[in-house]
Amino acid sequence: MTDNDADPPDTDYLLRLFVSGRTQRSARALRNLESLCDDALGGRYRVEVIDVLDDPGAADEDRIIVTPTLLRLLPPPIRRVIGDLSDRESVLVGLDLLPAGTAGPRS
Repeated sequence: MTDNDADPPDTDYLLRLFVSGRTQRSARALRNLESLCDDALGGRYRVEVIDVLDDPGAADEDRIIVTPTLLRLLPPPIRRVIGDLSDRESVLVGLDLLPAGTAGPRS
């Protein structure tokens, strides 16, 4: 990421997905994220994918110890979701995209 990476004016959400190589789990997490974002956010998002094998410094900087991990950087506060993002409701709640009280009971 560079200082020249300005968010487009219509971008409301900046998400950073950390993965480890080109694995099935990494690909599944990215597919799940893209589907969720298309459904929940329309075009109001930008996703950065960081492969920790290629850029371990980025993982250290964001304190990533498990992949896949998703960070919602914008809007603040930062939110973190770990896993392949297949449980859409948990991801939406974890990213604060579901209004309070919308999620069903937890067991």
